[in-house]
Amino acid sequence: MTSAVNHFTYGLLTPVLAYVMSCIGSMLGLRLTAQAHVSHGATRLRWLLGAAISIGGTGIWVMHFIAMMGFQVDGTQIKYDVWLTAASAVVAIVVVGTGLLLVSYGGGRLPALLGGGLLTGLGVASMHYLGMYAMNMSAHVSYDRLLVAASVGIAVVAATVALWFTLRVRKAVWITAASLVMGAAVAGMHYTGMYAMHVTVHGEPARIAGADALDFLVPLMTVISLITLTMLLMVILSPSQEEEREDAELVARLELRRRATRQQQELLYNGAVPRRQPRD
Repeated sequence: MTSAVNHFTYGLLTPVLAYVMSCIGSMLGLRLTAQAHVSHGATRLRWLLGAAISIGGTGIWVMHFIAMMGFQVDGTQIKYDVWLTAASAVVAIVVVGTGLLLVSYGGGRLPALLGGGLLTGLGVASMHYLGMYAMNMSAHVSYDRLLVAASVGIAVVAATVALWFTLRVRKAVWITAASLVMGAAVAGMHYTGMYAMHVTVHGEPARIAGADALDFLVPLMTVISLITLTMLLMVILSPSQEEEREDAELVARLELRRRATRQQQELLYNGAVPRRQPRD
């Protein structure tokens, strides 16, 4: 018995919301990487970690499972393996973080960009199919190899472009435009992979193990979204690159003025500069 697979159970609600969340995660991640490029040491690593959580957690993982909320198979209930689903979130964050580290400390060189893009893209694809494998249903699942290969290719290209954006994008208007492109790429990879799935429902329904989406996914997505909002507040409250440059220039001018004043005082003290005599 071949099932009727529906990717848009709630109409455009889930794909639009998934795309918006992907754009938000990508936008925040790009902003955090811009902050990392003007930082050093442990501070730089913290900004990159925040970017990995934003892009990998919100931009990719949350987007994936919001879109999965609209996925339904007639004739069987769908539940999720808790540990595999949680592992997919860790995979998304770790691979994005690794790619960001390779590119950031690789000096923007082409081998580092291509290597980071390949690693991150394969990791994102692994996260996607691990999340799909975490679905339990009374059905047999198979995949179209050509569409799977296409989805992996989209993931690698999207990851490489995203990492390139982290090196080049600084201004708010370009960060916004780049996040829209990244959101479209992530969504395109997701739905390409979903259309690669073929489901055949079993004739006799069986007991399905796992957690319901509303009982498990929604709280987990809420936690990651709250973390993202917290980092967004951190970015808003932290000075921008232009403000830091202006502050540095102001400090430098004040330091030059202080040194000039001190030198003049030393010259006066040593008698090198004649003192003005009072007029009669």
